[in-house]
Amino acid sequence: MRAVGVDFGSKRIGIAICDSLGLIATPFETVKRVGDRTVEHGRIEEIVVEIDAEIVVVGMPYSLDGSEGPAARLIRSEIKGLRKRLEIPVDTIDERFTTVTAHDALIRGGTKGSKKRDVVDQVAAAVLLQHWLDSRPPGLGH
Repeated sequence: MRAVGVDFGSKRIGIAICDSLGLIATPFETVKRVGDRTVEHGRIEEIVVEIDAEIVVVGMPYSLDGSEGPAARLIRSEIKGLRKRLEIPVDTIDERFTTVTAHDALIRGGTKGSKKRDVVDQVAAAVLLQHWLDSRPPGLGH
């Protein structure tokens, strides 16, 4: 099962994809925010078509107590737009701490400065997509 992971941020959108077996998530691209969701969602749609994805997984920024705060409500609006545009399901997963995990992984790997800033959103998307892949019941899309 091919899937696209999406980590929406205020300045950038991290994109990750998985292998055709639906086992391994990989950082793919960072989409710069241009202030136009049509353009930004259009790029996500292009990636979905390019890799022949069957599902998009979006990270939900829940509050530490698990509730939906202002950031999660903004993402719900993004998801609504994606669902109207795409012909495949759009699922969500808790993304708390994915950016922290991505920063830590990049630091451990020796990535610093502007290079880290350029890829941290992609890595965060890969973390959330991998979590989604790992949380599926055995045999589902494997």
